[in-house]
Amino acid sequence: MFKKVLIAEDFQDTNQGIVETLRTQCNIPVIQEELYCDKAYNRLKLSQSQNEPFDLLITDLFFKKDHVDRRLTSGLELIRAAREIQPDLKVIVNSMEDNPAKVNPLFKDENINAYVCKGRHGLSELVKAIQEVYHNRTYVSPQISLNVSDNVFELDEFDIMILKDLANGLTKKEISERLKQQNITPNSESTIDKRVSRLFDEFGAKNTNHLLAKLIRKDKI
Repeated sequence: MFKKVLIAEDFQDTNQGIVETLRTQCNIPVIQEELYCDKAYNRLKLSQSQNEPFDLLITDLFFKKDHVDRRLTSGLELIRAAREIQPDLKVIVNSMEDNPAKVNPLFKDENINAYVCKGRHGLSELVKAIQEVYHNRTYVSPQISLNVSDNVFELDEFDIMILKDLANGLTKKEISERLKQQNITPNSESTIDKRVSRLFDEFGAKNTNHLLAKLIRKDKI
């Protein structure tokens, strides 16, 4: 399970409920919370610089304006800023928004890993989302999943780069070494292995050759 999670949520009572749920049901040892996107970003940046990065960010989309000056004013801005410093960060959006037209772009354009609608079953759904994301799968709350579940997964540039190297016959170890030589991060062999495993799950592939064949047929690469 994830070892270090950051929660960005501007309602303290909601934060406390999430923290308690994660501790008791997910056994996550390190959980930190922030009421402002800027402070959440600073935590992410500091942890990354100390080589103790967060595994998962759980954030709301909307943060109410108050007397505090802010640079990042929404969860969307936080996600984009976070991905600039930690491209492989897992992200779960936990929000009241239930319009599929607004949820779908979060998967397609922002590459979030899960979307949970706040509500009567919000905390239990959040637990399910965390479990799914930990196993490199996506999750969407049931009330909107039928509208956005198809084709929500999109390959990012890092995925495509790895796939092209695999197609050229490189091993995961060789890909890792090439990324390190070019100062591209993340570049560990374990990260590459996790990315490939995620692609196997998403596209129902049995091995690398099967995966590449499926992606070529779908015009993904």
